[in-house]
Amino acid sequence: MPSADVEIYTALTRAFGSLGMRWYVFGGQAAILHGSVRFTHDVDITVDSANQPYGLVVDALKLEGFELRIVDESFIDRTQVVPLLHKPTETPVDIVLAGSGIEEIFFDNRVEIDIEGVKVPVACAEDVVVMKILSARPKDVDDVVAILRSQAEKFDHIRVRRLL
Repeated sequence: MPSADVEIYTALTRAFGSLGMRWYVFGGQAAILHGSVRFTHDVDITVDSANQPYGLVVDALKLEGFELRIVDESFIDRTQVVPLLHKPTETPVDIVLAGSGIEEIFFDNRVEIDIEGVKVPVACAEDVVVMKILSARPKDVDDVVAILRSQAEKFDHIRVRRLL
């Protein structure tokens, strides 16, 4: 039986694939995939909606077992975040609608990680570190330290300095 994460990533792959949209995992799940040892119950995703209405994205996700966690959809317009619940696993999933700028760089450098046979696009370790440094919450600083330790010699410190 696949893990909850695999169920979610499979559903996301189908939904975004049906729309031809690029996406990647970031946040706590990405930190874990790059070497941080910690617990997080939610999944954070960035999607390039290619200026499509977010309703189209929500409809595709509903077909894959997701439901909105909000009633007031103006929240999405204000924040560019689509808060969802993956009903089969009861897992919160936040979809960030990508803007222009640094997120385009993150899309270009995402890596594909095989998780139980599902190829999942994930922000590269360096980009996760950049995001975590910009957030600067204590748990983000802990993630940065863990990723740096885990990645050791293969980590591109110059890339991080350049992006920051």
